[in-house]
Amino acid sequence: MRFLLMTTDGGSAEAAPPDEKMMAEMGAFIEETSRSGQLLATGGLEPHGTRIASADGKITVTDGPFAEAKEVVVGFALVETRTKEEAIELSKRFYAIVGDGEGVIKQVFGPE
Repeated sequence: MRFLLMTTDGGSAEAAPPDEKMMAEMGAFIEETSRSGQLLATGGLEPHGTRIASADGKITVTDGPFAEAKEVVVGFALVETRTKEEAIELSKRFYAIVGDGEGVIKQVFGPE
């Protein structure tokens, strides 16, 4: 089973830059989960993005930022686990390293 673990930013103040201890712990976590085959991809996302919409045959493209956005996905990890509970445990380990934050976990369907 594949899951997309998304880190969100609800518009809170800028987070402090990571310290050396946190960077070392995160590096070890990424290395472990990559080696085990659980971590398939990870990355940060620029917060503003571009919105594309289709309505009545017309395509509209709008550059961000979007004032109405309540939360923005700013990072992700694509993981492969046997169960949803394992994906949740990986996310808990992530937040144990980085501290305060919020995220969303969604199962990914489709070809691998």
